[in-house]
Amino acid sequence: MVPLTEQEIADALREVPGWERAGDEISRIFKIRYHGGVAMIVHVADVERLIGHHADIHLRWGELRFGITTHDAGHKLTAADFDLAKRIDAIAAAHGAVSLDV
Repeated sequence: MVPLTEQEIADALREVPGWERAGDEISRIFKIRYHGGVAMIVHVADVERLIGHHADIHLRWGELRFGITTHDAGHKLTAADFDLAKRIDAIAAAHGAVSLDV
């Protein structure tokens, strides 16, 4: 995995509205009922297993946060992170999750 340049990161962030960058991680928080969040986590985990890339997942009452970085690239951002973000967005929409920034 090759880390992205600052320009590549900026370009990739424009393709995933709602995701925020903090250092070498992108994250997004969704509003979703607790048990819906559990179901969404299972769905995301199934996709992550298939693509071999995983997010850090934090479930709280009414809130689900995903944080993504590429551990194998020295905790840097890569194209795989933004691909996973897009997949999580699609899964969130299927589960009725709403972005916290809305």
